[in-house]
Amino acid sequence: MTDFIKACIKANEEISLALKEGFDPSWFEKTVVGAGGDVSSKLDLFAEEIFVKHLGTFGEIESEESGIIGTGEEKIIIDPIDGSSNALSLFPFYGTSVAKVNAQGILDAAVVCNLVNGDIFLKSDTTEVQQGKLFTDAFHTPHTVPHSEIGLFEKAYANPVLVAALDKEKLKFRAPGAIALSLAYARSVNYVLFMGEFRIYDFAAGLALCEGLEVIVEADYVIVSKDKTIAKKIETLIKNNKLQ
Repeated sequence: MTDFIKACIKANEEISLALKEGFDPSWFEKTVVGAGGDVSSKLDLFAEEIFVKHLGTFGEIESEESGIIGTGEEKIIIDPIDGSSNALSLFPFYGTSVAKVNAQGILDAAVVCNLVNGDIFLKSDTTEVQQGKLFTDAFHTPHTVPHSEIGLFEKAYANPVLVAALDKEKLKFRAPGAIALSLAYARSVNYVLFMGEFRIYDFAAGLALCEGLEVIVEADYVIVSKDKTIAKKIETLIKNNKLQ
């Protein structure tokens, strides 16, 4: 395990411990529009500060909240709280997302963590995708469910026609609201679908964890599935929806 991956784990463990002590009332306060276009909460900025402390020595950080932080040949892309609206509503599906791009422009490390149950997913240029738990040293290949009953549809609320089309095809889904985290679980669900603007903060780490799966990335949608037939069927539904 690389020093960078170890530092990511330590950062997540520090954030996790803070959250377990209870949400500080100030974390619910909104501040200014962040680099990613959303208004940052003080929870986002709290988590960002911890990541900067642990990862700042590895390179230039590009955060969804504060934009560019520090300098360095390597770039570290972070979403300090993936699913921050969930977190601020005390809905238990939120986490963190970190990806590192080396000096040659190659993404060589990715870490996504579920801060609610402690699941952590990682990949580096020396290891395949691994799944484990915070505060343990045991990692294994990610859990895979061969006949998953649901998919995950991020931003389903903005796509009612496509929702109806998926329902007609009996492609059940849930809409949890944390895209990097949803991608990390792509092996245990039928599919992951995102409709909307592609932002690097949302996808850098999550897509890296989908190595070996069927992945379709376009300007306004992303589809991931273990089953190529399912991915292609969903893409056809999207294209047909655009023609209507």
